[in-house]
Amino acid sequence: MARHGSGGSGRNIRVGGVGTDGGAERRSPGLQAVGIVGEILLTLAVVCGLYVAWQMWWTGVESERTQLATRQSVSWSDPAAGNGGGTVTIAAAQEGDPPAQPQDPGSGDLIAQLYIPRFGTNWQRNIVEGVDAEQLARHGLGHYPTSQLPGQTGNFAVAGHRAGYGEPLAYVDQLQEGDPIIIRTQDYWYVYRYTNHKITVPTDVGVVTADPSSYGAYPAQNGRYVTLTTCEPRYSPTPATHRWISWGTFDYWAKVSDGVPKELAATDASGQVRFAVNETPSPLARLDSLRPVVAWLLVAYAVIYVAALVAWRYPMLRAIRSGARRRPDASLYGWLMRRQPGPLPVRIVLAALLFTAAGAALFEWAFPWAAANIPILQAMSTYVAVQ
Repeated sequence: MARHGSGGSGRNIRVGGVGTDGGAERRSPGLQAVGIVGEILLTLAVVCGLYVAWQMWWTGVESERTQLATRQSVSWSDPAAGNGGGTVTIAAAQEGDPPAQPQDPGSGDLIAQLYIPRFGTNWQRNIVEGVDAEQLARHGLGHYPTSQLPGQTGNFAVAGHRAGYGEPLAYVDQLQEGDPIIIRTQDYWYVYRYTNHKITVPTDVGVVTADPSSYGAYPAQNGRYVTLTTCEPRYSPTPATHRWISWGTFDYWAKVSDGVPKELAATDASGQVRFAVNETPSPLARLDSLRPVVAWLLVAYAVIYVAALVAWRYPMLRAIRSGARRRPDASLYGWLMRRQPGPLPVRIVLAALLFTAAGAALFEWAFPWAAANIPILQAMSTYVAVQ
């Protein structure tokens, strides 16, 4: 009697293009090539998304890190620490003309800190001397050297980014008339009040002159102004075509040794006065760089890789070579996953470590290089590599 079935050949019968092992027929070479192109395009899309995250978020972390290091390099007192007894007090407004500070700052020197309560209790930024790309990219805010210093009669003019690099002036459109704009130098507080704003073109340099009233600012009775300049619109694929100008006029000054301004003071449940600003830096800002992160991720990858190699070797490759699994279609990510040792959960962990290390390397080396050297990215980001 004739036998029906496989004939003892041990091969899987394929019906309708599907074998008994559940695997589909391999795609044609053309479709496999299309799949690889799709993977490349998807990878490029992810890299572009990471670049945007680097530009809009990570440059802010780097800016916060630099500002923290700058504050730690000077001997300014901590407002939250209070006086010698540890008690925070409200500094009394002083009479007479305010003293001007600092005297003759050099480019990049820390001259003041800016506090704007409207932007939140965690908001404060450094102000350094100069408004070139290096100062604005890494140091928070920059003081126009041609404008007056805090306390002087005239216009204390400051510039800052509105997107990326910590976006110090992202929310200037939320300022309301009367909002305090507080400048702290080493020894003095200067409290200004927001008055109005103007949207203008970059060539309208009169907005930062000593008396900007003829350019749209409300007249200051005491002749003292503060001006904040930033980009408009906030997000733009090319350098912004306009500037958002915010003006304020001087209210009063106080001594840092006397305490903190009432606008930056709060009272806790026990009735104690405290400094209302939380100046604790974010955990990421404490990192000097991502190099240790990349190194530790690669060390973890190597340890798990070797352990999985000893315990399981390459089960997926072994199954393909033995015929238990069909030969897969060409795929960049499939090729990478098949060459990770161990069962599927271990291979996923290994791939995650590898991809995370690659992303951190892009943030640490590739994106800064691209933003500083590729013309179109350089124009869009105004990035300056600072050692």
